[in-house]
Amino acid sequence: MIRVLALLILAWATPASAERVVAALSQNRVQIDTAFTGSEILVYGAIVRDLPAPDDSKLGVIVTVSGPEVPTTVRRKERRLGIWVNTDAAVIERAPSFYAVAASAPIAQILLGSEDERYFISPGRALRGVMAAEGLNADKFTEALIRIREREGAFQTSDSPLFLTDDTLFSTEVRLPANLVEGTYAIRIFLTRDGVVRTRYDTVISVRKVGLERFLYNLAHEQPLIYGLMSLGIAIFAGWAASAVFRFIKA
Repeated sequence: MIRVLALLILAWATPASAERVVAALSQNRVQIDTAFTGSEILVYGAIVRDLPAPDDSKLGVIVTVSGPEVPTTVRRKERRLGIWVNTDAAVIERAPSFYAVAASAPIAQILLGSEDERYFISPGRALRGVMAAEGLNADKFTEALIRIREREGAFQTSDSPLFLTDDTLFSTEVRLPANLVEGTYAIRIFLTRDGVVRTRYDTVISVRKVGLERFLYNLAHEQPLIYGLMSLGIAIFAGWAASAVFRFIKA
């Protein structure tokens, strides 16, 4: 009931147009502490219409969740003289630390390639600024990074995990892994007709470290010397304690 009421309020506050999206999140803040093992965000909403929906066009809904963008280097490894070594490399200037796509149907069926190029929706388009040496295939490095991030759970690209009911109500659940990067996560919701984006809704999720995690993070970035000395002291103490326990066991 609370969620339905929130959607109605959003619909009332949204400027009028032929077709628009109103949406909400189960939570808009994620706190990372020592016990954090991941989280789940429910994205839900409705399509509000001032006119009847057209019968002769195909509707699509796409939700993307993108973490802070960081420069990333992708290296190719080759086996030489029995040893795996890094050879060629490509730099991706803007690579989301986390990226999830949920759609009401396979993206290729509800989104034109030209629209993907315009809005950077598919994972391949979300990775921007790929720089590779002459003669190298940049697409190969992009595909490799996507595979690596998918194995880590940082990229989620299932074809159609978004539920769309009566071409009006939609919902999807996004799994956030334990190794989240702190920062602002952008959520975009696209409404498409015959592959063309008709309207878009944007919101954000804040991901922040708290408690001991926040203290250590601030110490490492603001007082690196103190953090290094403290880490060294802990390592020395741990080594001494392990040695003392071993001597006690032998005695």
